[in-house]
Amino acid sequence: MSSRYPQSPASQEPEGWRDPDAPYSRRGAEPVHPEPVEQFFASQDVSRRSRARRPSKARQRRRQRRTVILLVVLLVFAGVVFGVAMMLRDLLGLNDVKDYPGPGTGEVVFTVAEGAGPLAIADALESEDIVADSGEFIAALEGVLDGREVQPGEYEMRYQMASDDAAAILVGDESAKVSYAAVARDLRQGEVFTILAESTGIPVAEFQALAKEPARFGLPDQARSLEGYLHPGEYRFKVEATAPEIVQEMVDNTFAQLEEDGITDPAEQYRILTIASIIQAEAGEADYASVAGSIMNRLKPDNTETSGLIQSDATVTYGLGRKSYDITPEEKADTSNPYNTYANPGLPVGPIGSPSEEAIDAAVSPAEVPFYYWVTVDLDSGETKFSETLAEHAKYVAEYQAWCADNPGRCE
Repeated sequence: MSSRYPQSPASQEPEGWRDPDAPYSRRGAEPVHPEPVEQFFASQDVSRRSRARRPSKARQRRRQRRTVILLVVLLVFAGVVFGVAMMLRDLLGLNDVKDYPGPGTGEVVFTVAEGAGPLAIADALESEDIVADSGEFIAALEGVLDGREVQPGEYEMRYQMASDDAAAILVGDESAKVSYAAVARDLRQGEVFTILAESTGIPVAEFQALAKEPARFGLPDQARSLEGYLHPGEYRFKVEATAPEIVQEMVDNTFAQLEEDGITDPAEQYRILTIASIIQAEAGEADYASVAGSIMNRLKPDNTETSGLIQSDATVTYGLGRKSYDITPEEKADTSNPYNTYANPGLPVGPIGSPSEEAIDAAVSPAEVPFYYWVTVDLDSGETKFSETLAEHAKYVAEYQAWCADNPGRCE
C-alpha cells in the first residue's frame, strides 16, 4: 500500500544521480577511465621538443641577411670577373672587328694618291672607316691583284665595306672610279668650267664651246649662255663622262630645283634664276628673303623711290667682266652695259652666277618688307642693314665706307 508521506533524501537517491567527482564520457552517461600517467608525461615531452625545434624570428632574420649578403658578394665577384675579361680582350685585341660584313653604308669618295702603295692605301681606308682592318684589306687585295696595281684617282666607295668588296673596286671595277667636283654657290660660268676641267681632265675649251649652245640643254631662247643653270653642289662624275653629259646633269639639277618650287614656265624660270643670282651675290643667307623682298619692291610699277632701278653693284661688275666692290661713277652711268642696273631699269639681261637652292627659294618666296635699300656694312660678319629711304641708306653707306677705311684692301 502506498505511504501518505514521501521518503526523505537521506534514505533515497534520485534516479540518474552520479557522483560529481566521477569522470564522464562526452555523452555524460558512462564514466571515462582516466589517462595513464605515463602517456600524459610522454605527450608533454613531445610538445616541449616541438617547441624547441621551431627557430625564433630573430634567428630567421639572421639567416635571411646572411643569404642576401652572400648573393651580393657573388654578384659583385661575377661583375669583377666579367670586367677583367673584357679588359683583357681589349688589351689582347680579341675584341677588334677584323672585317665588316658589308655592303656598307652611305657614300664616300676615296682618293688614291700618285705613288701610293698597298700599305698606305690600306691605312687610309681604315682611317676613313671604309674597311675595318688594314691588314685584312691587304690580304684581300693580294688575292685580287693578279699582277695589277691600284691606279691613282678617285673612287666611289661606301663606309664600312667588306675588305673583299673594297679591293675589287680599287682593282677590277673601273666603273667605280669617279671624277669629283665641288662647285660652290655664286660662281660664274667660267669659274665652274675651270673646276670641271681640273676634276675631269676635259679641256676648258670644250665646256666654253658648249656655253654657246644653251638651247642644246633645254634653256629658253633669251639665255645667252649657261650662266645661272650650272647648279652648285658636290658632283661625282663617271670617269668616262663627256663634257655634254656633265653639263646636262648640272642643268637638270637646276630645272629640278625650280620645278620643286613650282616654277615650270621656261621664261619664269629664267626670271627667277636672274633674281636669285643677284640675291646670291648681294647678301648672306640670313638676309636672302629680305633682299628678295627689297628687289621685288624696286620692280613694282608704282616704285617712285628708285624708279624701277635695282642698283646692284654685282650686276655692273658682272657686265664689266670682273669681281669688285669698287665701281666708278662713269661705270654706273654706262647704259651700254646690259647688266648695269644703275643705268637700266628692271632686271639685267640674265643671271650673273650660279644661285644656290636657298637663293632660288628666296626669289620664289620673297619676304614682305617695306625696304628699297640694303648695304652690307661689315664684309667679315656679313651684317646687312636695310632702309626705306635714300637718306637713311646714306647713313649706312657711310658705315660701310668707315669699315673699308679700317680694313684697307678689303673693299676693292
